[in-house]
Amino acid sequence: MWLERAGTTHQGAGLQRLNAQTGAGPRLLPVLATPDSHLELETLWQLCAQLQQLGYAVMVLDASAREGAHAPGLAQVLQTHSLPLQATLDASAADAALLPVLPAALGLRRLAQQGGGAAALRRLVTPFRAYGALLLYAPPALAAPLLQGSACTPLALTGAGAQGMVACYLQLKHMALHAGLRCTVAAMTGAEDARRTAQTREALQALARSASQMLGLAPHTTQIRADQPRELRRLALQLLEGGCANTTTAHHNDYDHPCIDHSH
Repeated sequence: MWLERAGTTHQGAGLQRLNAQTGAGPRLLPVLATPDSHLELETLWQLCAQLQQLGYAVMVLDASAREGAHAPGLAQVLQTHSLPLQATLDASAADAALLPVLPAALGLRRLAQQGGGAAALRRLVTPFRAYGALLLYAPPALAAPLLQGSACTPLALTGAGAQGMVACYLQLKHMALHAGLRCTVAAMTGAEDARRTAQTREALQALARSASQMLGLAPHTTQIRADQPRELRRLALQLLEGGCANTTTAHHNDYDHPCIDHSH
């Protein structure tokens, strides 16, 4: 079930209570990265702000950035089992300006090289148990080995109309072939434009048909107006719903047909 606008605060709180009851640590929220990441990064920060407004303490692992001596990140966390710059990585921080972000390219690559899967996910999540949401921003090549067999539904972001649909299909293909996972695809649009909205809807439908026919895994698709906080809240809730708390649980959320959001 995909969460909608009504009662969004209560729904977010419900997911937090579920995490607490299962003792599973933070909810892992994967967002797929592409080389042309301007749209993704802007949307990422907006989603993090929405998650914080829902009461989640958010940590971002950014695999588009590489760890180094002057930029400690996931690689160092996995070695020392402690967070760098602990004073600034306050899990109770609710201000989006204080959003903790760790570079993660090397750490994720090492986890993937060690075999990935459930054991790697446990190693990834364990140091961040104080957080409510662990947002993993990574390209499919790094995300797939870790997420294989998990309960996660990664989020892929694309632009309006047919913009970025080919690149998005390649992301879906990689996650289907190498992780056995279907994704959610969100097309980020601007101001209300009936013609542009129709073009985007048609492009998403074509993408879902192609993925269903060629990959056997039809994505959930939706359009989100980036200038509307309520729509960003809806996407944040979908990201939470597609995240996984117990990273050892296999994913059995199958669809018989493409799931298209016709709300626009």
